[in-house]
Amino acid sequence: MTGLDHEALSAIVTELTAAISTVDDLAGLDEVVARATAKDGPLGSLKRSLGGIADLESRKSAGRAINDALAQVTAAADARRVTLAAAARTEQLEADRLDLTEVVIEDVRVPVVRGHEHLVSQTRASLEEVFVAMGFTVTEGPEVETDWYNFEALNLPPGHPARDMYDTMYLEIGEPETVLMRTHTSPMQIHLLEAAVEADALPVHAAMAGRCYRLDTPDARHLPVFHQIEGLVIDRGITFADLAGVIETFTSAYFGPDIHSRLRPAYFPFTEPSAEFEITCTICRGDGCRTCSRTGWIELGGCGMVDPAVFEAVGIDPTEWSGFAFGFGIDRCAQMRHQIPDMRLLIENDLRFNRQF
Repeated sequence: MTGLDHEALSAIVTELTAAISTVDDLAGLDEVVARATAKDGPLGSLKRSLGGIADLESRKSAGRAINDALAQVTAAADARRVTLAAAARTEQLEADRLDLTEVVIEDVRVPVVRGHEHLVSQTRASLEEVFVAMGFTVTEGPEVETDWYNFEALNLPPGHPARDMYDTMYLEIGEPETVLMRTHTSPMQIHLLEAAVEADALPVHAAMAGRCYRLDTPDARHLPVFHQIEGLVIDRGITFADLAGVIETFTSAYFGPDIHSRLRPAYFPFTEPSAEFEITCTICRGDGCRTCSRTGWIELGGCGMVDPAVFEAVGIDPTEWSGFAFGFGIDRCAQMRHQIPDMRLLIENDLRFNRQF
């Protein structure tokens, strides 16, 4: 044998790639590839015939040509395998698909009504829209926190008497009383400030909303699982007057132009000075009623200037930066805006109540 028949090799490659392109399943593809590369297959037979080529250079050239042909066949098989695998995956997904389309049966006596977001979710979205319009960004954080984020970084070290304000749900993870369900949304302030310091992204103007947990007995004004939203502004030259202005702007934007806010001195460990902010009673519009104890005002939340100890906990220089924080209950906000007498209605799943909003 004097050399390799290149025309025959080209014809073999053409035949094999054509066979591969027409295979319609993975099993058939494996069969074609196995037949093509077997010792007694077309390419295998050519490999065995190399020993009959006397000239060394011609034998090497023929070997390279056969290897190139094998590479072409393998590449065509790999490409076809990807296509067939995708088709098989699509077919399997289609076979597993469940049709969850709602069907309205005309003779059903109870009418089928499309669902909608819960009132608390609607209220949260509306509040976030107000704060975004005021220039705030919206962020979220974890509901399971460590004691450091929930208390210590917020100037509530172990043994601090203000911890009695929180009926905490501790988890049996790690050391006792080190992991808990967050009692307020304020831990998000620490996460946000840490990230801002690391990324050199100060100033911060953010609103944070989410679910909180306390061991409270449900009553007309309290729930053990409730929702809060709070704002945090950190910048140079921020004063208490800026805080009062933001609170008033939010109050009128959300509740209406005839509803206003006022601040009363209070105490919170993570702000100094601190205040509780009240809004005009939404039921009597400030005239005085039983709900507002004849004062014309309803307490909505707390606020204050960020305590320097909080800045120091996250590595921010309190002599260069200042800021304020405020927070209030989303559930309470929904209760005030819609004049709901008992907050427990929000969690009872009574469709007669839910369909009103």
